[in-house]
Amino acid sequence: PGAYLGTHKINGEVNYMVYTFRGGIHPGPHSDPGYKSATNTKPIEAMPAPDQVILPVSMHIGAPAKPIVKVGDIVDMGQPIAEAGGFVSAPVHATVSGKVVAIEPRLHQNGSKVMSIVIENDKEDRKHESVHPYDFESMSNEERIECIRSAGMVGHGGATFPTHVKIQSGIGKCDTIIVNGAECEPYITSDHRLLLERPEEVVGVQNAIIAIEENKTDTFPKIEELIKDDDRLKLYPLKCKYPQGAEKQLINACTGREVPSGKLPADAGCAVFNVDTTGAIYRRFTTGM
Repeated sequence: PGAYLGTHKINGEVNYMVYTFRGGIHPGPHSDPGYKSATNTKPIEAMPAPDQVILPVSMHIGAPAKPIVKVGDIVDMGQPIAEAGGFVSAPVHATVSGKVVAIEPRLHQNGSKVMSIVIENDKEDRKHESVHPYDFESMSNEERIECIRSAGMVGHGGATFPTHVKIQSGIGKCDTIIVNGAECEPYITSDHRLLLERPEEVVGVQNAIIAIEENKTDTFPKIEELIKDDDRLKLYPLKCKYPQGAEKQLINACTGREVPSGKLPADAGCAVFNVDTTGAIYRRFTTGM
């Protein structure tokens, strides 16, 4: 593996190997690495359903999606409402059931106005007929990739790169999958809570390293229990520092490999997926959403 730091005692009981890369910084005091304490003990909650949702057709890196509904249409939850605009693109789906009341530019989090589909929520939560579980085991790799593509999966770590493109471009090149649970940025704790509350969504992949910073040791017991009978899955505790979760640094920490300048992780034989991206893939196959 990469920069192995020896064993590290967790809670005064168990020795863990800790992995890291060279360099980095340490935001936050020693007592609260990364300023996580404000939210890392708060459980995941469902937000109240809004009266209206505004869905930009650009929620990913690549070509914007193209609307396939019109004003006045009644749509169901999970229904495709915009199709991918190219190979590096992702479709958009209705997040509520209701009526399309506008298709027009709206303010986007990137600071510009982006074409968006506005849906008035009827609060009925009708699911579209296309939303159903899939039998992962019986599907070919091509069918699995198409299932991920049609779901509009993109990277949930912040880059929003279409997930099907990453998988397809890595076939035949990657021998190592890394599930990125570092969550090294200050304040954020959503991956931590997913690992703690729904770890089964994260460890469904095979032949993978599950890499988690050591300030989330409360997630280790459940992860270890889930993977104890599968030697294809390994838990790698990581030293707490920024940017431990950046793809190139994470690959170096876990494998000792370096991604060549100007190249992608697949060129180092690795594919890296954020914790909630793997969770979203799990939910796609098990629920259809």
